[in-house]
Amino acid sequence: MNAITQKQTITFDDKVVRQFMWASILWGLVGMLVGVIIAAQLNYHELNLTSWLSFGRLRPLHTNAVIFAFVGNMMFAGIYYSTQRLCKARMASDLLSKIHFWGWQTIIVSAAVTLPLGFTRGQEYAELIWPINIAVALIWVVFAVNFFWTLAKRNEPSLYVALWFYIATIITVAMLYIVNHLSIPTSWTHSYTLFAGVQNALVQWWYGHNAVAFFLTTPILGIMYYFLPKAVDRPVYSYRLSIVHFWSLVFIYIWAGPHHLLNTSLPKWLQMLGMFFSLMLWAPSWGGMLNGLLTLRGAWDKLRTDPVVKFFIAAVTFYGMATFEGPLLSIRAVNALSHYSDWTIGHVHSGALGWNGLMAAGLFYWLTPRLYGTKLHSVPLANLHFWIALFGILLYVAAMWVSGIMQGLMLNSTNAAGTALTYPNFIETLTAIRPMMAFRIIGGSMYLIGMGLMLWNLWMTARSGKAVNETREVTLIDRGSVDTMGIKTTFLADPVTFFFGGLFLFMGWIFLPKGADITALICALIFGFLAVKKFAVAHSTWSNWYERLLENWLPFTLLTFIAVALGGLIQLVPTVMVNRAKNMEDRIQQVYTPLELTGRDLYVSEGCYNCHSQMIRTMLPDVLRYGDYSRLGESIYDHPFQWGSKRTGPDLARVGGKYPNSWHFNHMMDPRSTSVGSNMPSYPHLFTSKFDQKTLPKKIAAMVQLGVPYPIMTDVEIKENAIKQGIAIVENLKVDGLAASPDTQIVAIIAYLQKLGKYDTPEPNEALINRAAVPQLIPGPGNPDKQRPARPVQ
Repeated sequence: MNAITQKQTITFDDKVVRQFMWASILWGLVGMLVGVIIAAQLNYHELNLTSWLSFGRLRPLHTNAVIFAFVGNMMFAGIYYSTQRLCKARMASDLLSKIHFWGWQTIIVSAAVTLPLGFTRGQEYAELIWPINIAVALIWVVFAVNFFWTLAKRNEPSLYVALWFYIATIITVAMLYIVNHLSIPTSWTHSYTLFAGVQNALVQWWYGHNAVAFFLTTPILGIMYYFLPKAVDRPVYSYRLSIVHFWSLVFIYIWAGPHHLLNTSLPKWLQMLGMFFSLMLWAPSWGGMLNGLLTLRGAWDKLRTDPVVKFFIAAVTFYGMATFEGPLLSIRAVNALSHYSDWTIGHVHSGALGWNGLMAAGLFYWLTPRLYGTKLHSVPLANLHFWIALFGILLYVAAMWVSGIMQGLMLNSTNAAGTALTYPNFIETLTAIRPMMAFRIIGGSMYLIGMGLMLWNLWMTARSGKAVNETREVTLIDRGSVDTMGIKTTFLADPVTFFFGGLFLFMGWIFLPKGADITALICALIFGFLAVKKFAVAHSTWSNWYERLLENWLPFTLLTFIAVALGGLIQLVPTVMVNRAKNMEDRIQQVYTPLELTGRDLYVSEGCYNCHSQMIRTMLPDVLRYGDYSRLGESIYDHPFQWGSKRTGPDLARVGGKYPNSWHFNHMMDPRSTSVGSNMPSYPHLFTSKFDQKTLPKKIAAMVQLGVPYPIMTDVEIKENAIKQGIAIVENLKVDGLAASPDTQIVAIIAYLQKLGKYDTPEPNEALINRAAVPQLIPGPGNPDKQRPARPVQ
């Protein structure tokens, strides 16, 4: 018998699918429960019961649980199920599948323990400490090896569209995660980010935005392309549209990260680049949405009877809504209103709960009867879940829209002359949105109840049947007919040549000086016209090349990697040179003293960055409210940066010296004593806990290694320096009748807060030579607002 017609009976590994599915549901309940708790804490500060159950520590737990535990496990369940069937092969290694599952759950448990204890890197969606990050990278490699090994041994020649999105997910998430989490450890639970200031901000949101793109979007799109046609028993509406959707999405998405940093001190060309590519995302995103919705052609009647189809179609609709809203929020004028407000929170949740959450529910309702060889326990209960979840997320998002727009308008409102704020007290705006924050609790609770209904329904379904692994007879393919495409055939084809040529000219438009940029743009347009003309003449040749590419997983993966890596390199490399003291023309941040550095680490540990920004935007209302706008050099030594993304409290970029030490002391003990109506939790533990002196020398050494210009100090001098500054603060507190020990955490926090906004201004001649300033490390006694910046020392 010819090898190409040989048959083999295989049994798919559906056990790992079941494991990931149940893990996703359970962790989803945990993550959403924590979400409801922190939503309630924003309205009722009394619910911050202990330091490890405070909003600042629980919020990262909520985001990580929903993203990596709920959606992550759901993604793996969908990928493991569909990949085996699309490849007509069992996963390459049962052992790797087991390591992947148990390793991922161990990572989640580690995060659930460390985050409430205050062990964090202080960056959104990237809070996990460095040992856990290494584990994430290793487990991701295990997953990647198992996946690509399965592709190599597949019995289906061509890669289906769902597999394209899985490939993009695996390679891009690995790249993003590794680069963004580069750190220098100072202990087993603490490290400093390799990047600082504007470079750290750009890398973080290159990662943060594309974590949404390649962890919460591309794998779920792959799941949509496999399971939605299965659910409605129809082929995908347009194969050509899926090609355009995939390649345009993976190329454009990676460029859009800077739109999280609009109106900040980020160089304007990067802001405009991020906005430009964000607006371009409208086309591929809606192309994918329409491809999903139109797959229902001829089967719309199933919306009335099948809860799986209800969930899938609602999810795809939320995808369309979220991907319309995202580019809208990336327009600088709109972003000036929306950024730092609840509008962004509503946008994120419409994606995470509307798109990912409803997609997960549809997936699990479709999978469970097949994984247990039975029927769904209760269709009416599934329909009830759908309506409760849909109403809950709509109520949540609508409340955040109203809250965000209302607070944004109030914060940005000035008198007719533009000389004074209409609402100078930040808490006025907070009080105005409290009813909307209450509606958020209700909406989130309804969604959580729906998840509970699903757990019960699926559990009863599983009990009515028994676990089964599908067995299927497949035709073995001739290994010599696939995966034989060479480098020359891959990269010297017209589609690739025209793409790179057009990209090169487009980059000329961005980077070349005035005059030459227009020439580059004209050349790019001509080049694009020639590409279209060439395609019209030789479209069959292009199609044949692409069909062959789909039979070769390695060249396909390499092209995908290049498409996503180029955008990152072009954005990040220029900031490596910009973010240095010698390149700063205006202001240079003063280096933190050992005590101030300790206070900063405590600030990060308590999660204060979740509510306070440290970036005064180049906008009149921001300047009137908080002071002069922030400069590029004022965060140059911040590892990590603290620009923030949400203002539940005021910006702190220039809070140093604004209030006496006693005000900060009382504010941390009872925020209502200094700011009536505040929803900030109290921090009594800071007044009794001692700060860690033992690791201070290692922290200073790490900072020096990162390029922070500390003078040479012995370990003893570092500790003495910290205590001496603490004694000065304690003596100042005594004047106002307050008592504290110089080695307590509250003293370190006060030292840090009083340093914010302090900078050095180099002289013109110094600016040409060396702008790195060595600060006066021990402030004088008394109120810090009486101090003056030290002169730079060459």
